[in-house]
Amino acid sequence: MLKRKIGRLGFEGSVVMFGAASLGNVTQEEADESISFALRHGVNHFDTAASYGDAEVRMGPIISKVRKDIFLATKTGQRSKKEAKEEIYRSLERMQVDSVDLLQLHAVGTVEELDRCTEKGGALEAALEAKEEGVVKAIGITGHGHEAPIAHLEALRRFPFETVLLPLNYYMYALAEYREAFDALMEEANKQNAAVRVIKAIAKAPWGEDQQRQYATWYEPFDRQEVIDACVHFVLSFPGVAGFASAGDIRLFPKIVDAVERFGSMNDEKAERILGSISGYTSVFGSPTSIA
Repeated sequence: MLKRKIGRLGFEGSVVMFGAASLGNVTQEEADESISFALRHGVNHFDTAASYGDAEVRMGPIISKVRKDIFLATKTGQRSKKEAKEEIYRSLERMQVDSVDLLQLHAVGTVEELDRCTEKGGALEAALEAKEEGVVKAIGITGHGHEAPIAHLEALRRFPFETVLLPLNYYMYALAEYREAFDALMEEANKQNAAVRVIKAIAKAPWGEDQQRQYATWYEPFDRQEVIDACVHFVLSFPGVAGFASAGDIRLFPKIVDAVERFGSMNDEKAERILGSISGYTSVFGSPTSIA
């Protein structure tokens, strides 16, 4: 399993993060099987959130036993200090652990959301307090949508977040404004040695209104192995990307792990040829407006 350092935290994490959104609506047996598969294949980077249904509860039985061997991250979507602090401790209880390696302010995809988190009495104060109390080791930020790179660049100017987590895939990076904003964020993150972690690597498009949804993801994912291989090759071709989150369906996870284990067997030209020829490939966040 390919590993990269998670920024200045120094932990050698598997480049594929177990995206625990996939556990939100599965049985305990299915969750145990998926987590065990991850551990057998060298995945040691687990990323969850308080808002992922029962994911934290499903993780508890196994994660609590291997806690010292993994990098464990969760998120709070609350914006006030009081509510965020309560959610942080509830997450620890649900996962049956005493601490997390990373607590992330969740879904901060605009500067307006960042303002809410960083204002007096905001969620950032809760994260800092939890860090002082020893239950949180590092603080990060996550965001969705086309404005996330701009919001996260501003976030790094306001506070030394150890990690950022935002969308990256072939289609979104082909959008000139998104590419410019993402590159600017990468440059600043590299200066600060903040880890850039990404999501939506194998996202194809929003589900169609009448489309049968074959997966638990909120968007239509790619599920053909060759295309997944190309998607994984694309995001991992960025040396500054510490890792990417797997899609939110346990049935896709083995294919993603397989692609990572064979990383290097595909070159840039082949990945470009595959991804550049796909019909219906678009942003899962809708048509982008100007993000300048």
